[in-house]
Order: sequence, then structure tokens, then C-alpha cells
Amino acid sequence: MKKLFKGFAVAAALSVSAGAALNAHANTEALDKILQEVKQNRISEGKINKQREQEFLSSRANQQSLLNKAKSELAAEKARGERLNKEFKQNEITLAEKEVELANATGTLGEMFGVVRRSASEAIGSIEASLVSAEKPGRAEVLRSLAAAKELPTTRELEELWIAFQTEMTESAKVSTFEAQVAELSGETNVKQVTRVGNFNLVTKDGYVLYDAANKAITPLGKQPDGYVLKTVDSLLSTSAGTYTKFYVDPTRGSILRLNTQRATVEERWHQGDTVGYIITALLAVGALLALVRFLDLMMVSAKIKAQIKNINTPNTNNPLGRILKVYHDNKNQDVENLELKLDEAILRETPRIETGINIIKILAAIAPLLGLLGTVVGMILTFESITLFGTGDPKIMAGNISLALVTTALGLIAALPLILLHAIVSGRSKAVLHILDEQSAGIVAAHAEKEKA
Repeated sequence: MKKLFKGFAVAAALSVSAGAALNAHANTEALDKILQEVKQNRISEGKINKQREQEFLSSRANQQSLLNKAKSELAAEKARGERLNKEFKQNEITLAEKEVELANATGTLGEMFGVVRRSASEAIGSIEASLVSAEKPGRAEVLRSLAAAKELPTTRELEELWIAFQTEMTESAKVSTFEAQVAELSGETNVKQVTRVGNFNLVTKDGYVLYDAANKAITPLGKQPDGYVLKTVDSLLSTSAGTYTKFYVDPTRGSILRLNTQRATVEERWHQGDTVGYIITALLAVGALLALVRFLDLMMVSAKIKAQIKNINTPNTNNPLGRILKVYHDNKNQDVENLELKLDEAILRETPRIETGINIIKILAAIAPLLGLLGTVVGMILTFESITLFGTGDPKIMAGNISLALVTTALGLIAALPLILLHAIVSGRSKAVLHILDEQSAGIVAAHAEKEKA
């Protein structure tokens, strides 16, 4: 086309040129040559256009073929989509029918599935906390899988659940001994023989131990119970199979034993009395020691007096009666009144020596409860002071001061009671000695009076 337009342009130019040539008398041959070139160019452009037209028609036929193929494929896909849609709807209907059939076929099995999961979930905690797990660990894994299952349990899984419950019941009725790692209070762990008493307690040769279910470990008891309880542990460990023995069982699986560790011992109670309690204890010790010394001394004096009674005519100055008899022998020639005065004077000289320290015991017995009362007052003052400073929100803040008040009162009474008893014993012993001296003195005076009358 460009060549055609170019030819037209050239022709127009030639026309103008021709006109100009005519006007200017141009050469005719040049015009013929140009005309010949234009004709040749028109023929060439026609061939090219015809070739292009043929190519276009050929391409048009191919495009029509592709269009027809695409239309047929589209129709096939639409038909396939309609078919799949019908199949999907039919599958939905079939699935709903199958679900109804499954629900009808399952029946009570669905309820059983819920019961199994619930029972397994509830049993996990009790079995893990059971003392049987200290001897047979890992029993809760099967229960965990059952509790987390989302399909109906198999017969084997149901049997595993049954076996787990049956094992727990069976082992709870046994006394079993096994080896296990046992933690010490120092933090070390040692392999020891542990005896399990049903599902209640674990014991070793050192006493009771506890099972920590959270850490799956056997831990020591902070403080063992009283000695009479521990004796039953030794008895249990030394008892052979088939025999019976006495044993203290904690039915709470260690809760009572843990509470026992918080109970203060006698020594701890004594220390709660603080300074006042120490003073009361010192008074008790001094009074008891003094009473013991005086009692032994009076017993020795009584023995010497009894020996002197058997030998009246030979006075011995190592005992009160002997010294009184010596006064008699030194004053035999005196009249009855003077002799009686001399003997009374001798008895008065012996009385302080015999009654030495007895009144001190009595005074200590009276002071002890007064000190206990003093400790009570001090403890209550400190208690009210704590309330003023910290309030009543935490009873533990006041517990120490209240313990001081109560423990000192108890210590005062505990000290006073034996001191009063010791005072009564020693005082009775001294009075018995004085009574013997009075009796012997009266007998001597009576015998001397009879001699004078004779």
C-alpha cells in the first residue's frame, strides 16, 4: 500500500510535472517511462494483496476450526459439570443416609464411648496419685489414650481399662516390697527396699516415706512420728508372710503424717517459753536437786538414828539422836526439869540442820506458777503489740507470742506440781526424824523422872 500511495504521489507529481512540461514543452518519453513504472507497480501491489488475502482466508479457516473445537470442549465441560453436580447431590443424600444408618447401628455403643472416655479421664488422677504407681509406674498412659480417643474403643482397649481398675483394686489389698529410688533429706537419692501397705503408706527401714505423684518420686518425711509408732514399722518389716502384726496406717495416704511434721516436739514447746521458760526450768532443776540431796541426807540420818536406837547406852555424835543422848549422859545428875530443858535445847539445835533447804523447795514451788503468770502477761502484751503493728490478718504473726503466754503458764504449773510433791516428801521425812527425836527425848525424861521417884 505504501508503494501504491508512493506511485500515486509520483503520478500526481508527474502530472504536475507533465502539465508544467506541457506548459514548458517537456519531453514525452519521460512521461511514458513513468506511466510504465506505475503500471508495473500496480501489478506488483495486486499480487501482494492477493497473497495477503489468501493468507487471511487460510488463517480464518484455522481460527474457525479452533473456535469450533473450543465450543465443543466447553459443551463437554458443561455436561461434565452437570454430571458431577448431580453426583455430588446424590453423594450428599447417600452420606446423610449412611450417617443415619451408622447412628442406628451404633445404638448404645455411642453412650459406651462417652462412658469409657469419662471413666478413663476420672481414673487418670487417682491412678497417678496411687501408691501402687510407685511400684508399677506408667499405668496411666493407656487411660490417657482412651480419654483422648475420638473413635469407638476397641475390645482390647476396653480390656485395658478393665485391667487398670482391677489391678488397682487387687494391689490395694496387698503388702508388697520392692526396690526404688528414695530421696534423702540431704537431697541425695539411694536405692532402698520400700514396703507398700496397700494403697495407704510406704515405709522403709528408716520409717515412713511419701509418694510425690507430680514428680513420680518417693520423698522422705520431714519428721517421723513418735517412737511407739515407728516400732510398728520395724515389726512390719521383720514379719514374715502369712503372719499378722500391729501397724499404724495413715488412711489419708500421708496427709496426717505431713500434719505430724508441723506439730512441735516437747523440746520445741520448751523453747517457745523463751527466757521465762528457761528460768522456770532452772527453778525446777534447783528445787529437784535440793529435794534429792535433802531426801538422801535425811535417809542417811534416819538410818544412823535407827542404828543408835539399837545402842542407846553408847551415844555416837554422828547422828542427832546420839548427840541428844550425849547431852543426857552429860546431865544425868540434873533434876527432871533441867534435864528436860537441856534435851529440848539439844532438839532445837538439831531441828535447823534437819529442816535445812525444805522451805526453799516450798518457795520455789510457789515462785514457779507466778513466773508462769508473768510469762503469760508478757506474751499477751507482745500479742497486742503485734496486733497494733500488723493487724489480725495473719494469725501466724501472733502465734509465737501466744505460744509464749501459754507455754510459760504450763511450765509454771509443771514445775510447781513436782516441787510441791517433793516438798511434801522431804518435809514428811524431816518431821519423821524430829518425831523420833521428840519421842526419844520424852522417853529419856520419863525414865529419869521414875528414877528420881524411886
